[in-house]
Amino acid sequence: MVLTIAAAIFVFGLLVLVHELGHFVTAKMTGMRVDEFAIGFGPKLVSFQHGETVYSIRAIPLGGFNDIAGMDPENNDAGSRGYCEKPVGSRMIVILAGSIMNFILPLILFFGIFFFAGVSTPNPEPILGTVLAGKPAAEAGLQNGDRVLAIDGQPISSWSEFVDGVKDNTGNPVDLTIQRGEATFDAEVTPTYDSSTKRAMVGVMGSVNTRYPGLVESASLAVQKTGAILYMMVDALYKIILELSGAELAGPIGVAQMAGEVAQMGFVPLLNFAAFLSLNLGIVNLFPIPALDGGHFLTLCVEAVRGKPLSPAALRYTQNVGIVLLLLLMILATKNDIVRVLFGG
Repeated sequence: MVLTIAAAIFVFGLLVLVHELGHFVTAKMTGMRVDEFAIGFGPKLVSFQHGETVYSIRAIPLGGFNDIAGMDPENNDAGSRGYCEKPVGSRMIVILAGSIMNFILPLILFFGIFFFAGVSTPNPEPILGTVLAGKPAAEAGLQNGDRVLAIDGQPISSWSEFVDGVKDNTGNPVDLTIQRGEATFDAEVTPTYDSSTKRAMVGVMGSVNTRYPGLVESASLAVQKTGAILYMMVDALYKIILELSGAELAGPIGVAQMAGEVAQMGFVPLLNFAAFLSLNLGIVNLFPIPALDGGHFLTLCVEAVRGKPLSPAALRYTQNVGIVLLLLLMILATKNDIVRVLFGG
């Protein structure tokens, strides 16, 4: 539980910090007055003022905000430094900067992972790479580096044979012959059903072979991996919209649970997970839904075409519609989280 909470705070905090930093830096660069830069919502835990801006960390680490003067044209007390008084182009930059930072973060994380942790490829041999705490394999006393020699008396020579010997045995004990160093012993493991992979698992990951690319190759690999994940995400979102299905949506509870599970595998997998979520956040924030950055950008496009901003009443109406849509999505995602946590499906 402690690891899950710590991992969730780290992931949420990193993503929110980077996103809001994009809005903050571009607002300052375009001459806007930023009254507060906040990570989290609710009561302030820590705050200090530097220049005209208050910097704060708040109690609920599920978001953040920049209090930019003049976001509401009817209450602009910053004069020419108010958001509403700046050119449309400047406001577009500020609105898009958060999502752009969420696309840049994975490039940095993947570069660091490739350069410092190396590029890992699966080892085809039946050697345990990571044994997850609290899972059947760990409870049976298995350790990282153990080699599986046989399953139920049948010799195996590859990782795929080990996976095949486990995946269809939910609830049925499996006898493993294990080699650890010079010693050989038997261990009984009972696989449990994993809803995400829809098969039986014992809580182990295969070992990997690692090489360390140079600076240029690491940068190239980071761009390739980021592009591949973006393509996969856009394709998946397209299919979800076509099928009008929200079954795969996950809210804060689900993301926190996944962060805890990934953190058990190590810090590098947690960074990979943060990069994945950052891309997800960047894409979702660009949806043309009022109250999201994409919705704000759409209203700015309308203003650019019309030559004047929408009326305050129209802006309030679109914002209210956006908030309702987001609340509905949050309710659906939370329902999915509860079902996954309580019923494993």
